[in-house]
Amino acid sequence: MLTSKQRAYLRSLAVDLPEITQVGKGGITDNLIAGLSEALEKRELIKIRTLPNSGLEYRAAAEEAAQKCGADLVAVIGHVFVLYRESEKHKKIILPTK
Repeated sequence: MLTSKQRAYLRSLAVDLPEITQVGKGGITDNLIAGLSEALEKRELIKIRTLPNSGLEYRAAAEEAAQKCGADLVAVIGHVFVLYRESEKHKKIILPTK
């Protein structure tokens, strides 16, 4: 569980990140989750866009993706959301403590 200070730090890092994928009309599929998990292992912090044709509410899609990936939901800004999961092999981000 992230603290508000850690969440703010991660949001600041995510500003310049490109969106790596989109949640489309297929919704949250197993293939999407596999791709997100792989990206989280390599990058730790990723940004995803939810398309209007997905039929999902943006926050609900973000929470479902985070839960299925075992990641923390950092932010939902409009139709874009940011996920964070500490990498086991490629740790790059050092979170602030307290």
